[in-house]
This record gives sequence, structure tokens and C-alpha cells, in this order.
Amino acid sequence: MSAVPVRPITAPTLRRPAELVEAGLVPPEQLAELERVAARYAIAITPAMAALIDPNDPADPIARQFIPTLAELEHLPQESADPIGDHRHMPVKGIVHRYPDRVLLKPSHVCPVYCRFCFRREMVGPGGEALSPDELAAAYAYIGDHPEIFEVVVTGGDPLMLSSRRLADMVAILSAIPHLGVIRIHSRVPIVDPGRVDAALVAALESEKGLFVVLHADHPRELTAEAAAAIRRLNRAGLALLGQSMLIKGVNDDPATLEQLLRRLVSLRVKPYYLHHGDLAPGTAHFRTTIEAGQAIIADLQGRVSGLCQPSYVLDLPGGWGKVPIGPSFLERTKDGEAWLLTDFRGVVHRYPPLTD
Repeated sequence: MSAVPVRPITAPTLRRPAELVEAGLVPPEQLAELERVAARYAIAITPAMAALIDPNDPADPIARQFIPTLAELEHLPQESADPIGDHRHMPVKGIVHRYPDRVLLKPSHVCPVYCRFCFRREMVGPGGEALSPDELAAAYAYIGDHPEIFEVVVTGGDPLMLSSRRLADMVAILSAIPHLGVIRIHSRVPIVDPGRVDAALVAALESEKGLFVVLHADHPRELTAEAAAAIRRLNRAGLALLGQSMLIKGVNDDPATLEQLLRRLVSLRVKPYYLHHGDLAPGTAHFRTTIEAGQAIIADLQGRVSGLCQPSYVLDLPGGWGKVPIGPSFLERTKDGEAWLLTDFRGVVHRYPPLTD
């Protein structure tokens, strides 16, 4: 088994602060401070995303996701380089076994873009390690030796940065493990580098297992005509598509923006799956909303969009204890215990009798 390569990022991808200045995305006077950020955290902005940025808008939601700022060097005591406890649950390199019936498989740490709010920002980047052939074989062996594992989540890094041939090998090996029922691929690629989703990549994802591609999009403007075409290519191949987003202050922390995003995903046959509360990654406090703000947004969406558009609002507990749904409750018990009180999407409270034996 050969090493796991990644597709090289081509020249048009912006990777250095000087390139951001040359592209007119940041003013020259910010170069020195951005060099400080780049010394700590990787930068990559694909042409597809760079083309969406309005440099004249200081609040541009695409720029906020991908252009570094000095605020990233402000680290709070509660923030952690491993905010969701990957290392705590890593029995072999490249495997995270946090839940009994599923594991993460992380073949590489390279991404097409580097989101400024990434919870693995201390692990990903151009220097991030890919699994060696022996390490990858050990990861497969671990999955094969644990029959309780029903689902493998291939993440990283971005697994669709692998060459199509290596991706096909990975899918074939996982598909041959009898007790696996689901392979889940988490990726930004169809959104931020839609041209990568060609016939070879689509063919590489063919499996008799339940193979789900989970697409990461945070703002409706990311769902360009090119991204939509890439998503349709995945759809036509019969792949099941889910969507996940991060709740990000200044990007999508209002019901109207999320409504547009969620409806657009559903119209492309992508079922919204998770809306993640911001993790306690270093230098990301300026992206995090309060939980109360997130709950208010989800409550507002209850009346705006159908159940098809509703993601589960979740928080990944620090230390590796897993995800917890943190959405608002529309149900409470009366003080005397004689009935339930349910609030509808208009805010009207209704009384409902409890079940009796």
C-alpha cells in the first residue's frame, strides 16, 4: 500500500498574506499583522471563494470566514488546541473512537481552504501529516477488528483532497468490511473548489454501503452556480447528501441568512444535518455567539422553514465527551404536573394532557 497523497493546491489559491494584498482583498498596511497570524495558522483561499469576497465591505461574510485577522492571536484560558478531545480518544493514529458505534478516520490534514474558525486549526495545514501506508493499514485493521463499529466518518483535513484513485481505494477497503453499514465523507470541496468534483471523483465514491457526503456551507452566497453544478453531479450518482454549518457571529447569526442557506441546500437535495455551536478553539472567540442567541435563532426558524430545512443545533463538549443537542425546548410541564405546555411557532402556548397508565 503506497502513501496517501493529496491533490496539490494550484497557484491561484491564495496562501500568503502578500497574495491577499496583491489580490486587493486586504490593504497593504495590514500586511505586517497578517504575517504574524500566518506564522501561526495556515491560510488558503480558493479562487471560487476569493471571487465572492467584496473587499469594499468590511463586514463581508465570505471574507470573515477565510481572511485572517489579528484577533486570531487573542487566546482565552478556556480555549484548547484540541477542543473536542480528538487525542483523548485516539486508539491508533488517524482513528478517533469517541462513540461506541462509529469512528472518525483522518487520512490527512490538508484542506482546500482554511476556515479562520476551524476547531482543528492547530492540526491542519500544508505541513499536516498524512497517514503513512503502515498507519493507514493499522487504521483499517482497527475498524475491521471492532464489529461494534457501524459507521466511519472520513474527515481530516478534507478527504476529497485525496487523489481520486486513493479515494476509490479507501472507499473500496471500507466497503469490504462486513460490519460497516455507513461511510460518511465530510468535505468543503464541492462548495469551495467545485471543479474538483469531476467524473473520476464521483466514481471513486461508489459503494454498496450507505455512503453519505456531508457538505460544509455557512452562507448562502457560497452556493454558487458552480457549486450547485458540483452538487448535482453528486446527486445524479445517487449519493446521499447532508449539510452542516457552523453558527458564526457576523456570518450567519441571524434567522434570515440561515433561512436562505437552509432552503438553498434543500433545493439542491442536501438535507441540513448539523448547525454547530462554535468550539473553544484558540483565537476564535470573535466568531462564537452565545448559546442563548443560537437558541433564539433556532426558535425563529421553527416558523420560517419546514422540517426538511431544520438542522440539529449541537455543541461538541470540550474534552471529547461528544455532541449534545442544545436547541430550544418548546415543551414544559405545568407546576402541578397535570399537563404539558407546548409553544407553537407563533409563540402561542397550548395545554396538552399527559399520558396516563
